[in-house]
Amino acid sequence: MIPLSEEKISEKIKELNGWTWENNCLKKKFEFSNFRDAMTFLVRISYEAEGMDHHPEISNCYNRVSLSLNTHDAGGKVTEKDFSLALAIDRIK
Repeated sequence: MIPLSEEKISEKIKELNGWTWENNCLKKKFEFSNFRDAMTFLVRISYEAEGMDHHPEISNCYNRVSLSLNTHDAGGKVTEKDFSLALAIDRIK
């Protein structure tokens, strides 16, 4: 995987809904009405991530979920693979 340039990331992030780019990661926070909804979301993400063989860093506390995406095979930088998973996650939420 080839890391994307800062210019390309800045351009592509406009295609996403509410994602930010910081510390070489795409990041987004989600809030749900309860724990069950947050966990359902995480299970749905797991199928997308496993299908792409690309796994996000996940943090969950009750009804809040935080995701962070970068590509380990690209030295922990953002690649097209991260944008593909972010778009798939946006379709879930």
